[in-house]
Amino acid sequence: MKDLTITKVELFRVPPRWLFLKLTTACGIVGWGEPVVEGRAATVEACIREIEVHLIGHPANKIEDFWQMIYRGGFYRGGPVLMSALSGIDQAMWDIKGKALEVPVYELLGGAVRDRVRIYGWINEETPEQLAAAARRRILDGFTALKMNACERMEWIDSPAKVEEAAAKMAAVREAVGNEVLIGLDLHGRVHKGQAKAIIRALEPYSPYFFEELVLAENNDALKSLRDFTHVPIATGERMYSRWDFKRVLEQQAVDIVQPDLSHAGGITEVKKIATMAEAYDVAIAPHCPLGPISLAAALQIDFNCINALIQETSLGIHYNVGTDLVDYLVDPDGFGLRDGHVPLMTKPGLGIEINEDKVREAAEVGHDWKNPIWRNPDGSVTEW
Repeated sequence: MKDLTITKVELFRVPPRWLFLKLTTACGIVGWGEPVVEGRAATVEACIREIEVHLIGHPANKIEDFWQMIYRGGFYRGGPVLMSALSGIDQAMWDIKGKALEVPVYELLGGAVRDRVRIYGWINEETPEQLAAAARRRILDGFTALKMNACERMEWIDSPAKVEEAAAKMAAVREAVGNEVLIGLDLHGRVHKGQAKAIIRALEPYSPYFFEELVLAENNDALKSLRDFTHVPIATGERMYSRWDFKRVLEQQAVDIVQPDLSHAGGITEVKKIATMAEAYDVAIAPHCPLGPISLAAALQIDFNCINALIQETSLGIHYNVGTDLVDYLVDPDGFGLRDGHVPLMTKPGLGIEINEDKVREAAEVGHDWKNPIWRNPDGSVTEW
């Protein structure tokens, strides 16, 4: 095999809120990864610089060895920062290995089990009427599945009016697109356990595809009772960082869909293991991905390979992407080949995309310091964003 010793590590903080990683090997093959915690890009960047001493001189093809070394080699392990740093490195190593062997990553995982992957598009507006119009536009763009935030800021236990407001929005979208379109509802951890059943009961009549993050990940022990309360599938996982986090909700039979993020949950190496664990519990996987093109490309490699992959999130046109969108960093803007709400089987080696490095370097000169909003209730107390 070619000399895949890693010789150089480069990081690029690029708009709207992403961090890209480029690894260069002795033979000249490069790999790209996307290690970032949204709102903590500089922190993850610092973490990678700490890890760099282990990266330089390591063979990029020894992916599992590197993963175990970084995860187990530190006395303190896990968490969003370390796992996101490791995720981006892992993605880049798989990209290098696939390019070296001239095959897509999914071939190295055992091959493809499907010819295309359904994706969903985000809608995010303030009023029911605006949401309905946004949903219609997404359908015209070719999407057959949507996702939206189910509610805005919520008190620990909130008023019936807030619940009715959430139902009115879902009702407007369902009426606008009909029953053939899938609509996922993201609670974003904004709802606390005592309010969750009222929200479920109000939204169930409009046939959501799933309820996502009904409660915060630290309150996952409430999910079992909520799952038993509703016929709508329960999804969670974007704020869970390893198979050990997912093990608990799977053992409790508390979820129907797990949503590990390829830039947070240990990269391709770990998410493949999470998907296999989920399959053993008859649970689907739908990778979380409101991030950039590299994270999406990594998620799609999992989707093509894993039999229980259900649907894929994408940040195409998402409300965070102000000024710069997902495909702007690709050499080919049609690099994902989106057709009829699906991404067809990707055939290029590695992660399957070609990054426009000139554009990345130019954007990195601008950089970003994105932070998520801080929300407060009318009484001044902080609430979940």
